[in-house]
Parts: sequence; structure tokens; C-alpha cells
Amino acid sequence: MSGPAPGPGDSASATVFVAVPPDVAWDVFTTEIDLWWRTGPRYRIAGRRAGRLCFETGPSGRLFETFETGSGSHTFEVGRVTVWEPPARLEMEWRVVNFAPGEKTFVTVLFAPSRDGTLVTVRHRGFAALREGHPVRHGLAGADFSRMMGLWWGGLMTALREHVERRPG
Repeated sequence: MSGPAPGPGDSASATVFVAVPPDVAWDVFTTEIDLWWRTGPRYRIAGRRAGRLCFETGPSGRLFETFETGSGSHTFEVGRVTVWEPPARLEMEWRVVNFAPGEKTFVTVLFAPSRDGTLVTVRHRGFAALREGHPVRHGLAGADFSRMMGLWWGGLMTALREHVERRPG
């Protein structure tokens, strides 16, 4: 990673317990991502339009969102998989629509057995490489920005847990 040395505000994390074994948690996280990932402008590039979030599996796969606009179908690559180790670890380079070419952050997702289920932990890091005032920061810096990102991921992890609880069997 290039840019300033990591410091306060460089990473955010969220952890959730899901009452399924790691292999099922992995499968739900990756193959059912469009079903549990929240919708709307806060969580999807498609905003309020219908779209689809999907993983291409494997160590060079992608996380991408496809959606329709008046000018046709659009696909945006949100993540590029760098580590694909089912059912334990997934890592990817992460970009959002307002990143300039070459800008990226990094997301690690860990699936750890715990009691009668799995702890799913997401750690998003690399924000120190993004300039002050970057649009992704929404006017926040340091710990305030990390807290906002932790709450964002926390909302997604809650949605994952709720989806697992609604699944049959």
C-alpha cells in the first residue's frame, strides 16, 4: 500500500455472529450477497434503481454491481478478489464509484467457528492513502471517519445476520 503511514482513521471493522457453520456463512456471504446486502443510495451504486450485486468466485474474481439506467446496462467493479480461501478468508481490493483511477482500499472478511455458529469479521483498511477531503470521507477525518465506516459495515453485518436467520433450514 502506498501513501501515508497508517494511523488513526486508517481502518474500520465490524463482527457479527451467525448461527450457521463457517462453510454455510461463507456461501451465504458470497453467493447470496445480493439477497442480504442492503439497497438504496447508502449501500448500492444503483441507488434506488434495481441492480444486482454478484461475486465472481476465485482468487482473481470480482465483486461487481450491474444496474440499468436510461442509457443502458452498467457494471461497476467494487472489489477485486486477492485471497479466496473458503470457508475461512476472503480479501479484496475495494473501490467505490467516486475513487479516482489507482485509488483503492482493502477489505478482509474472516469466518471463524464460534460456539454453534460463525463469527464473521470484516476489516476495511487503507483509508490513509486517500487524500484529505476525498468524497468518500463525507467531510470526516481520523477516528470520526473510521467510526462512520464501522457503522456502515455494522449495518451490513446486521443485514447478513438477519438474512441467515430468515433462511430455511
